Amino acid sequence: MLLEEIHARRVIGATLLDVGGGIGVISQELLRAGAGHAMLVEASRAYLDVARQEARRSNILERMEFVEGDFVRSAGSIDVADIVTLDRVVCCYPDAEALVSVSVAHARSLFGLVLPRDGWHIRLALRLNNLRFWVRRSPYRSYGHSNIRIDELAGERGFRPVTERRTWFWRVVLYAQD
Repeated sequence: MLLEEIHARRVIGATLLDVGGGIGVISQELLRAGAGHAMLVEASRAYLDVARQEARRSNILERMEFVEGDFVRSAGSIDVADIVTLDRVVCCYPDAEALVSVSVAHARSLFGLVLPRDGWHIRLALRLNNLRFWVRRSPYRSYGHSNIRIDELAGERGFRPVTERRTWFWRVVLYAQD
């Protein structure tokens, strides 16, 4: 859904910063749609390895950069981009205020997020998910953050929601610069 909303906007020649982009699906799709350059920031080396392989296979490797690490910690050395995306990343990060503030500050025109919706059913689902991780002795935890606060943080940088779609669990929102 996020890709559909971004595709509806001008992406030809645009630069992309994909925060927590996993194996690079968003980056690769937007590059194929005409974006000029993409930077993928990801904490998992294994995901970055797959992203590089896929970019090489798709002949777009020369238009991609890969940064391993925590975006909030490395943001000072990362350039701004026309489009910044965080697809199901906010729910993986304990400090949404820092993550959203730093990432939206890197966006020139579009800022796209996929994050858990607010609501009791979402909070319950996240708790049950975290219980599953605890039972498996996994250190990973998922987080539900206030969607209103996320909108406020984007608004503080001059971004307003221009499209929004929802599933039972997810909120897909694209912000544009005022």
